[in-house]
Order: sequence, then C-alpha cells, then structure tokens
Amino acid sequence: MAHTLYFPLLLIALCSVSECVQRQYHFINEMKTWTDAQRYCRENYTDLATVDNMNDTNELMKSVNDVRLWIGLQRKWQWSSGDPALFLNWGNKQPDGTDECAFMRNGEWHDMKCSDTWFFVCYNNKLIVIQQNLSWSEALRYCRQNHVDLVSVQSVEMQRRVTNVVKLASTEAVWLGLHNFCSINTWLWVSGDMVCYQNWAPGNGSRPENCKLENRKGAVQSGGDQTWISLPESHRLNFICTNY
Repeated sequence: MAHTLYFPLLLIALCSVSECVQRQYHFINEMKTWTDAQRYCRENYTDLATVDNMNDTNELMKSVNDVRLWIGLQRKWQWSSGDPALFLNWGNKQPDGTDECAFMRNGEWHDMKCSDTWFFVCYNNKLIVIQQNLSWSEALRYCRQNHVDLVSVQSVEMQRRVTNVVKLASTEAVWLGLHNFCSINTWLWVSGDMVCYQNWAPGNGSRPENCKLENRKGAVQSGGDQTWISLPESHRLNFICTNY
C-alpha cells in the first residue's frame, strides 16, 4: 500500500518542477507595433516570444544586446498564448502601470505603449502531422526514428498549436504521446511527465480504464473541439511528431 500511494504523489510533485517546452527563438529585424509583431509571429512561426525562465532569457540575449525587443507579454501581464506569466524579470521600477505591452532590453523587461514600433522575437514549436495510419506503438517508433517524439501537450499554448495542425489529419482522431498505467489509473506523457494540463472530452481520462483486453492510449479529435479521448492502442490513426 505504501508504494501505491507514494508513486502518484511523486508524479504530482514533478508537475511543478518539470521544465517548460523548449522553444526556438527567431529575431525579426523589422520594426512593428506589438499587435503587428504578434500577427507576424503567428503567421510565420508560433507566436511572440514567451520567456519562462532565465535560460530562455539567456537564449534571447545570445543574438541581441542593448536592443529593445517586443516579447509576447501584455496586460494583465499574461503571454500572447494566453498563459499566465509565472516568471517575471522586470527592470527597476517596472512596470510603471501606464502602458500595456512589454519589451526586453539587456534581459530586463519594461512596459511600453503597444503602438510604439520595435524589433521583436518570435518562437517556434514545430509539430508535424504524419498522415499514416499506425498503432500507437508504431507511431511512437516512427517519431523517435524520424523526428524526436510523439507530441506532449503540457499547456494551453501547446494545445493551441495542436489545434492548428490537427486539422490536416485524415483520421477522426490523432495519436498523442499519452499513455495510461492501469494499475494506478494514471496517465503520463511519453516524456515521463504527469498530465498537469488536461483537455479531456467528457467521460474520458477521469475514470478507471478497462485494460483487460488492451492498453489505452490518448488521442486528440481532429474535428469539433479537438478534445482528448482514450482509445485502445491498436487503433490505426494519424499522429503528431515533434521536431524539438
């Protein structure tokens, strides 16, 4: 009994310390307003830069110094993706409460009028829909041999990315890197992370799974609300790989 209780508690603890999704940053050598910069990033990459920690800050500073750069932070100080800003790196006496958008200079953030024009940074999380119908295990093997892994959806931001690309699929559902451990009724990502952010369809993901005949894996619906569903692992579906 002690082991049964300890394992889920350990997994829950990992939710708060697991690193955020890695991003590829792209400095854009054009001056735009914050809204125009956001539009440009969403059309050509993923979004305006999200900065979750000092590692992200250091990555941004590798390519530019002493330049004002729009980042994806806006009132009420949340990211362009809609995620809350849990990491903050404001400069002295910032924000001053008069402006609505944020730029970064030498690693520190400052608020500024959104109508001002500055250079900016986009980021990219590349997702690839594979239009082959494979079982979950075959899909996992394909992604790891040809890309990096089956996709893990650990935030609202990543769910939005999945929503954008899953429409390209030819099957009604698409495999995610999500699998169930029936012995403790726990879902995990292939990365080993606990499922902290959830987007299950009603009746899925919350009740004990029946694994007597076959193990259960997670998929996202390609139509409707693009919510997650539990399916037997032998179902043959399209799937989403990551390239980061």
